[in-house]
Amino acid sequence: MAETLTRFDPAEGLASDEAVAVFMEEAFRTGDAGYIAHALGVVARAKGMTQIAHETGLSREQLYRSFSETGNPTLKTTIAVMRALGIALTATSMGDPKSSTAAQGAA
Repeated sequence: MAETLTRFDPAEGLASDEAVAVFMEEAFRTGDAGYIAHALGVVARAKGMTQIAHETGLSREQLYRSFSETGNPTLKTTIAVMRALGIALTATSMGDPKSSTAAQGAA
């Protein structure tokens, strides 16, 4: 007997601000711009793409396209969506880039 699999939608598990924060932290840790954009799209869907479109002044279609797995949103669009979602983008020092590059080469 064959098992029937259902499609998993991570947006369904993002009901709290804490869940969103953890989800986005993990996305940023990957360093993969495409994955980060896709994750941001998942969060936007969880919060409601129509609401995000209204708050950013962008169309729903543009948001879906920009934050799809193959999308490539501009920094301006990314910041607008993050602001609408209540997500802050911050910068922290990673230390001396020369020493971390040397340490990676030695590993």
